[in-house]
Amino acid sequence: MRNLTLLTDLYEITMGQGYFREGKHEEIAVFDIFFRPNKLITYSVAAGMEQAAQYLENLHFSEEDIAYLRSLRLFDEKFLAYLKNLRFTGDVYAVREGEIVFPYEPILTVKAPMVQAQLVETALLTFVNHQTLIASKSSKICAAAGGGVMEFGLRRAQGADAGVYGARAAVIGGCVSTSNVYAGKLFDIPVSGTMAHSWVMNFPSELEAFRAYARSFPDACLLLVDTYNTLKSGVPHAIEVFKELRAAGHEPKGIRLDSGDLAYLSKEARKMLDGAGFPDAIICASGDLDEYSIRSLKEQGAKIDSWGVGTKLITSADLPALGGVYKLAAVYENGVEIPKIKLSDTTEKITNPSFKEVWRIYDRKTDKAIADYITRAGERVDETKPLELYHPVERWKHMTVENFRVRNLREPLIVGGKRVAPVYSLKEISAYRAEEYARFWEEYTRQDMPHIYKVDLSEELYELKRAMVQESGKGA
Repeated sequence: MRNLTLLTDLYEITMGQGYFREGKHEEIAVFDIFFRPNKLITYSVAAGMEQAAQYLENLHFSEEDIAYLRSLRLFDEKFLAYLKNLRFTGDVYAVREGEIVFPYEPILTVKAPMVQAQLVETALLTFVNHQTLIASKSSKICAAAGGGVMEFGLRRAQGADAGVYGARAAVIGGCVSTSNVYAGKLFDIPVSGTMAHSWVMNFPSELEAFRAYARSFPDACLLLVDTYNTLKSGVPHAIEVFKELRAAGHEPKGIRLDSGDLAYLSKEARKMLDGAGFPDAIICASGDLDEYSIRSLKEQGAKIDSWGVGTKLITSADLPALGGVYKLAAVYENGVEIPKIKLSDTTEKITNPSFKEVWRIYDRKTDKAIADYITRAGERVDETKPLELYHPVERWKHMTVENFRVRNLREPLIVGGKRVAPVYSLKEISAYRAEEYARFWEEYTRQDMPHIYKVDLSEELYELKRAMVQESGKGA
């Protein structure tokens, strides 16, 4: 694995030297990763924890790293000697990859000596922000399609790593395959793909191009039919080659549409394929698709069986950044927690103090999620008593829940610098996402005007936050 210890912002290291000089470098600190509300975020799918864990377990400064830092003439030799022996020795608590998460919920928490906790901020945000963003976009696209989505985005990704880990996140979100062969090998993802228009253009005729491809892949023949004229040449030539394949003892796979009026073309192509005796030949569509265009195509009755989605998925085109943040929640002095809070004139930017837990509340009759409940660590939710839930800001909005069960969304990922959580395969993570997604009412996950899912603070946490905000008015 690559050593990514220097994958950080300079100020993380300069603050580290400052803590070192002030004797605060071994002070235990608690930092939370969470994201704030956005009009485009109805829910998110947590991802990137696996890469975060690998990074933390491998954290160390090489001789070359130390030499580079020395060359900057910013750091003294005592601090560089300290960094030379630095390893991550802290604890990490996180939701499972594939978990459905909402704004303000601490999806990953670091509890570690201050220098360590500060140093890893940037890299952890990189892993979690990017993969959570793409997994969330994928989930919404796959929900609109109803399945059968192939990730085709590598060539449009913002760099090679974004393409590779974006493909991983897309599968967590529900994609069934990727065109990215490297990601396929690395993460055991099924790979898929057909031909480019250049293949068809490199032969004297479209028919000859189709026949050549069929000779190479007689049992996986899926032909791109829109290079010249989809309905007048592409589909008829495909049918001609399909008949030749069948006569030779092979069955064709189908056709791909990449441009034009996909609703109309797919319906007409379906009629032509069925009429020629190929009702099982699939129709795949690609071409700047996303959840909005896919839903529109389905509403128009498009006869599309699978969807190749690239640019707008791998870049999350309508929301290109999740905006996750890493905020200090507490420090410990002589083993005693001292809660910390970031204040702001903007209410949404005031953080939730203290070491916290996140509980999901399910209705026992339907097993559907009702709300999430953020508490201070050590608090327990009594399932035998009615629970009052309040809006975290507009406290006059409240509800009472009864006959419910709760689940702690987070589990230890790393303890004492060593991984303790299981390593899940990508298939297991994707299956977990689908299972948990099914426990939410469609009103919370729908594309248009979704119902706002309730995320509440426990009375103890709310009162702590209120008291700290009030105290700040007396002068911080």
